[in-house]
Amino acid sequence: MASFVEIDRYNLIPLSVTSLSGCPCRPLTTKTLTLTRRTPKLKLNLVFHGSQSVFPILPTRIYINRRFITAVARAEPESIDESNAKEEVDRGHMLPMVKDSLAEQQHKSSQLRKRIVFGVGIGISVGGAVLAGGWVFTVVMAAAVFLGAREYFELVRSRGITAGMTPPPRYVSRVCSVICAFMPILTLYFGNIDVSVTSAAFVVAMALLLQRGNPRFAQLSSTMFGLFYCGYLPCFWVKLRCGLAAPALNTRIGAGWPFLLGGQAHWTVGLVATLISVSSIIAADTYAFLGGKAIGRTPLTNISPKKTWEGTIVGLGGCIATSVVLSKIFSWPASWLSAIAFGFLNFFGSVFGDLTESMIKRDAGVKDSGSLIPGHGGILDRVDSYIFTARGRNSSVYFRN
Repeated sequence: MASFVEIDRYNLIPLSVTSLSGCPCRPLTTKTLTLTRRTPKLKLNLVFHGSQSVFPILPTRIYINRRFITAVARAEPESIDESNAKEEVDRGHMLPMVKDSLAEQQHKSSQLRKRIVFGVGIGISVGGAVLAGGWVFTVVMAAAVFLGAREYFELVRSRGITAGMTPPPRYVSRVCSVICAFMPILTLYFGNIDVSVTSAAFVVAMALLLQRGNPRFAQLSSTMFGLFYCGYLPCFWVKLRCGLAAPALNTRIGAGWPFLLGGQAHWTVGLVATLISVSSIIAADTYAFLGGKAIGRTPLTNISPKKTWEGTIVGLGGCIATSVVLSKIFSWPASWLSAIAFGFLNFFGSVFGDLTESMIKRDAGVKDSGSLIPGHGGILDRVDSYIFTARGRNSSVYFRN
């Protein structure tokens, strides 16, 4: 029986007078083939791609090395197997990357949902406390101050900061956190806490100086700043909300406020000033974030690389606009110039507080001050923009009144 071989998808090779060289880059050499076995008549049909013509070769006796035919016949299947194996390897490398990408997207969406849910919950709670005022607002402030002080002293004791300084003893940190929590309450009760803060700072300083071992100045400086940053400055929010008890007579909302909730007398200058301040700071953070994402190019400072000058300018505009609009709604302050100045003070106080907390976290080597609020980090991450703003607003409000 005659053998039938169809040469398709292979390079045509003249079998009669040529043989393959060891390397495809070398030219083919012409020499007589070594005959190892006589084969029967071999019929060859040559098929060319792209053409329907078939060129048959008449049967003839051809002496050929069978091993050479075997090598040619197996050349393409082996290349196909290698290609399939390479595709399988690439696919095996791609699957973990796709899974990681999907997992990262799911994590980001979950964090965004948590951020929105807890952000709305915190906003409603804080808004209710601001409207209630009095002891409700003060107790909420004291709780936030205590948690913020705990986070601050934990940052001071972190590896990033302790590598360059000696932190205060743990018992001093806990005592200072409790003192900071009492400061808002003392502010509401006495109206002025300068004497109380000075006395507390003196007691803490003496405790540090008389401790066993080798007292260090870094312990004293970090503790005093903690009392000032976490305790003294937030107390001005209590003075702003509860201390300015003069009624805002021109506020239209107060005229329709229910009598059971305090009536028109409930809407004081302190309540209006606090609502405008909180709203303008929220607007400043929001507009600065959106502006930085959209057109931010120039970094603001190395302390916080994500903040840009473009986002800062957009945030300033949003803060001033919010302050002006709310001043017209609440009919306080009366002039446009006072409303614009109020917006400036709110914005620069919020930026300074944000950068201060970013500097502390950067030295500590952490991303968030804590993990108390899911999707938001710690309490200091949420209130850093409000810490320095109350002091300037108190001065401006008292000056206008």
